[in-house]
Amino acid sequence: MTDRKATLSVGDKSIELPVYSGTVGPDVIDVRGLVQEGVFTYDPGFVSTAACESAITYIDGANGVLLHRGYPIEQLADQSDYLEVCYLLLNGELPSPEENQRFHETIKNHTMLHDQMRNFFNGFRRDAHPMAIMCGVVGALSAFYHDQMDVTDDEQRQITAHRLIAKMPTIAAWCYKYSIGQPFMYPRNDLSYAENFLHMMFGVPCEEYKPNPVLAKAMDKIFILHADHEQNASTSTVRLAGSTGANPYACIASGIAALWGPAHGGANEAVLDMLAEIGDESNIDEFIAKAKDKNDPFRLMGFGHRVYKNFDPRAKVMAETAHEVLTELGLENDPLLKIAQRLEKIALEDEYFVKRQLYPNVDFYSGIILKAIGIPTSMFTVIFAMSRTIGWFSHWNEMVSGDYRIGRPRQLYTGSPKRDYPAK
Repeated sequence: MTDRKATLSVGDKSIELPVYSGTVGPDVIDVRGLVQEGVFTYDPGFVSTAACESAITYIDGANGVLLHRGYPIEQLADQSDYLEVCYLLLNGELPSPEENQRFHETIKNHTMLHDQMRNFFNGFRRDAHPMAIMCGVVGALSAFYHDQMDVTDDEQRQITAHRLIAKMPTIAAWCYKYSIGQPFMYPRNDLSYAENFLHMMFGVPCEEYKPNPVLAKAMDKIFILHADHEQNASTSTVRLAGSTGANPYACIASGIAALWGPAHGGANEAVLDMLAEIGDESNIDEFIAKAKDKNDPFRLMGFGHRVYKNFDPRAKVMAETAHEVLTELGLENDPLLKIAQRLEKIALEDEYFVKRQLYPNVDFYSGIILKAIGIPTSMFTVIFAMSRTIGWFSHWNEMVSGDYRIGRPRQLYTGSPKRDYPAK
């Protein structure tokens, strides 16, 4: 809090508004009092509006900084694992070795789905998009745990967090298995979180599946790098849904639905579509010219970022991981991946892209990694949703455990004024 004030002049009226400072980042003008003066702000896309106070994640887009509870994302990706990051986001501090071990064991004990949930999958067409299935199944979890959804109970919220973190990989993998007609693979508690996901994705009952440690490490980094990203569209959706008192499973399902939008969670899928459109290395120069032509609708996907104006700190980690995966799998000569590597080099060296800060972002590299591992593009956003669940839940938990009001944005009305119904 602060004693500083900002003064807003509206006609002949001056309105004083409090100015607050966070731990880091820009100061914030509290505009809540404007409505009492008969005016309110207009901010499409909420690009200049803080809708909440949060202590979870901080982004400095100008300097390429992403902090989770104060820890730089690069350090977490290099030294931590996804479950430890989940604990950090949820609880605010890194766990002690004993707490970390207990947390890992707790998650392993919640990986199974109620057997009756298999019936939910059978209700979908085999060619249904995996995101459609995930959205429905996650929302349906509320029907199985309806007696433990008191949002005012700390213990029930914690149990719900454990269930969601543990069950999302099982749900995600089953969405894939259902779409290709293979038997569901049950989780194995002797495997790590990432290994278990790969086992449920690619294992079959008739033979043993041994997860490749390089691929498992890459998956774990993808999970970490997508765990949370402040007040993005899907996180804001979860908070808005949660402000009504809706149960946490419904709120997470609303986040999945928002993430499904191609402008949000579909970016890495769009990267692969772009690479397929280019088709061959010999066509790259032609498409680079199209990208530079402001009158051409073609755009390079996976370059630049709405928030990061310098570089995406997650992309540096993903770039290293991408090269490790390609080397491990011997895919350095894959046609689409060679196109991607050439585009990467151009974007980092060509003055046009450097000047406009159109650097490769995390979606560019994560799409390459997932394709190399053998995951179909229809599953890319599902994996994003699985990773982001802990971020969504942490923000929901932060909100409902404090003072909050139901979200109710205002509007600038441009329709007809009051008019009378014509007499007959």
